[in-house]
Amino acid sequence: MSIHPTAIVHSSAELAEDVEVQAFSIIDEHVRIAAGTVVGPHCVITGRTVIGKNNRFYSGAQIGILSQDLKHKPGLIGYTRIGDGNLFREFVTISASTLEDSQDEDRLTSIGDHCLFMACTHVGHDCRVGNHVIMANCSALSGHVQVCDYVTLGGLAGVHQFCRIGAQAFIGGMSRISMDVPPYMIAEGHPARCYGPNVVGLKRHGVDKDARTNIKTMYRLLYRSGLNTSQALEEIKKSVPETPERETLLSFVLSSTRGILK
Repeated sequence: MSIHPTAIVHSSAELAEDVEVQAFSIIDEHVRIAAGTVVGPHCVITGRTVIGKNNRFYSGAQIGILSQDLKHKPGLIGYTRIGDGNLFREFVTISASTLEDSQDEDRLTSIGDHCLFMACTHVGHDCRVGNHVIMANCSALSGHVQVCDYVTLGGLAGVHQFCRIGAQAFIGGMSRISMDVPPYMIAEGHPARCYGPNVVGLKRHGVDKDARTNIKTMYRLLYRSGLNTSQALEEIKKSVPETPERETLLSFVLSSTRGILK
């Protein structure tokens, strides 16, 4: 274990043998950090935070901090769970959950594996971020947001509380997301609108031509057919082959409480 003399690590914190903590960083009492993780200078890791293997925190990152929710009870120590292989660049802020006595998946701030959080990004309390997510500079998630796997958020994009962003969606820079973004789609604007399938991203993630064709068909039925959402979903069930992509999109839209982007 390599801990810089100016760093402050609480005696009750649990750090793997090869964890590195650089100058002037603070690791609080309830924190657990697994092997291969590097905590850069001037970082604060606090709350009931569990961090997996091979993560990297650059200077000024603030992880597991008290949420910015005005209803947050004084003295509450929330939960944050982080997977493996994530990069947290300069001044990233991750807020802990607003419940201290819950391990419910919906009431944790959780981040999966192999995500990139560029400088000054923010993940609010009780958010659930999947795997291979990229958040570009100064993008931000309000509380209780769900971001599925392989999502990319452009710089300065903002996501409203309780919104969901489906798998492999792409959010353009400076967009304002106030409704759910269906899987595989591109959303952009202020307020955001859906502009079609994320074809480039789908190709990069190995989605084959037939699946991409089905996704384009589902987009046209949802957004270009003149049908309302319920009618479009029924038509998708009839005319699109039963594939994982179809089931993912149908499940996402049917479970939406805020509604999907127009």
